[in-house]
Amino acid sequence: MAAESAAVEFRIDRRSGVATYLQIVQQTKQALRLGVLEPGDRLPTAREVVEATAINPNTVLKAYRELEREGLVEARRGLGTFVRRTLGGAPDATAADAPLRTELADWARRARAAGLEKDDVGALFTAVLDSTYSTNGMNGTDSVGRSHEGDQER
Repeated sequence: MAAESAAVEFRIDRRSGVATYLQIVQQTKQALRLGVLEPGDRLPTAREVVEATAINPNTVLKAYRELEREGLVEARRGLGTFVRRTLGGAPDATAADAPLRTELADWARRARAAGLEKDDVGALFTAVLDSTYSTNGMNGTDSVGRSHEGDQER
């Protein structure tokens, strides 16, 4: 009996400018961080990914080799590629993240209602993340040098 694939579905954006294999690597890492994939889960076979995305099987294999090189997955001959370890926080992070996820979803809906496109929201979010997680982010300015001293929550 074959192992069942985990519920991960790759979405390839041919206009993104990001190499297809890297999109698979990034989406797999995101699934690991969010708890969608857990140790022991089997990734979709190259054939399954090719059928779903119409990409070259070698591209899928390249992505899986990169994930294996990073120690995140392991190939088992004749069985498939399996998750070895997860990424992210504590095992109960999903429950702890629920309020933040709700706030972020509300924020994303407000951004969309305000007319921001998905790429605009991504750029804004990345700028805020960079500002927040950089060593310079502690000085009250964002990634484009605007001061946020005295800003109040709205």
